[in-house]
Amino acid sequence: MQGELLKTRALGMTAETSIVVTTEMTVGHFVAGMPKVYATPMMILHMEMAAGLAIAPELPPGYVSVGMSVDIRHLAATPIGGRVRAFARVIGVEGKCVAFEVETWNDLGKIGDGTHRRGIVNVAEFEKRFGVREV
Repeated sequence: MQGELLKTRALGMTAETSIVVTTEMTVGHFVAGMPKVYATPMMILHMEMAAGLAIAPELPPGYVSVGMSVDIRHLAATPIGGRVRAFARVIGVEGKCVAFEVETWNDLGKIGDGTHRRGIVNVAEFEKRFGVREV
């Protein structure tokens, strides 16, 4: 992979995803007795999706990015039916590791922020290394 090319082109790249919170995305769906509001793991998933989209156009064929770490704050609740936007911006590239600033917003304001790192991998080599088989 051309690491220097990614380093020069990816810095500052952004992407955004937008979803409407469903019952299946709430903490109450996963944990009995908890409120039916947007779950933190779902917020992290949407942040990761935005980060992956931000760099996907710069990756060579056969390569993807995979999550490596998250440092996230969930600042406010969003009820079922609320719209959430997840935003990611590349803030650094070092070798095969890409760092992002991530945020989530609903109609009332910012509901989450933090940093996220993704690793660049060759899908075929990655699956072979970990014994991934189609089911």
